This record gives sequence, structure tokens and C-alpha cells, in this order.
Amino acid sequence: MSTTTVQEVRAAADALVAAFAEGRIDDYFGAFAPDASFVFHTTPQRLGSTAEYRALWQRWVDEDGFRILGCTSSAQLIQPFGDTAVFSHDVETRIATDSGEETVQERETIVFARADGGWVAVHEHLSARSAA
Repeated sequence: MSTTTVQEVRAAADALVAAFAEGRIDDYFGAFAPDASFVFHTTPQRLGSTAEYRALWQRWVDEDGFRILGCTSSAQLIQPFGDTAVFSHDVETRIATDSGEETVQERETIVFARADGGWVAVHEHLSARSAA
């Protein structure tokens, strides 16, 4: 396992999570390849592109007043596999909607691929996690 690869993937993951946590939506979506796929426990279908996910996000904003108030990542694991790497972690996200604020506990896996000298997210899978 290359220490450099792990450091590069950690930097890419940290940047993605920070953009999400800080509400920097352009930077967040910019961390994903255009043809990335997304599987969320809150969405009945797989999303087949970053544009599809961004459109869904905008619908959440328009219909529910959705916004991110903060996000904490813990229990991080990076597993490199050549030109891909799997990043998994636990996430605690504070969100707000027109209904109020809540904290959501989830587990997330993001697959990164080496591209143009850096790392880009190509798949995200999010599942519910108990608060324990």
C-alpha cells in the first residue's frame, strides 16, 4: 500500500467532506466525476450522474428549504486498489429544512479513481447508522 496514495485520497476525501460541511455546493459537486453514481438510503433509485444528484439536491432546497449546517467524519478507512481507492467513514450531519433542524447518523462509502494526476469521486453509497 502506497503511503502517498493514501495521503492523496485522504486529501481528496477531506476536501469533499469539508465542501459538503461548509455548504460549498459547487466545490462539493466538483469533487465528483460527471458520470459518478450515487446510492442513498433516502432515495428509491440509484442516481446515474452528478447532474442527476445535483438536480435532486436543488429539488430538496426548493421544496423543503434543505441546507447543511455541519458534518463530522469519523472512523475513516482508506483502501487503495491501484488506480481506485475506497474511502469509508461514519458521518454525523446537521441539516435544516422548513420543518426544523436534525442530526443524521450515516455510514458512507466513496470510491475514488485516479484522474489527471489527482483523485475524483466516482461512486457514493450512503446508509443509515444507529446513533450508538
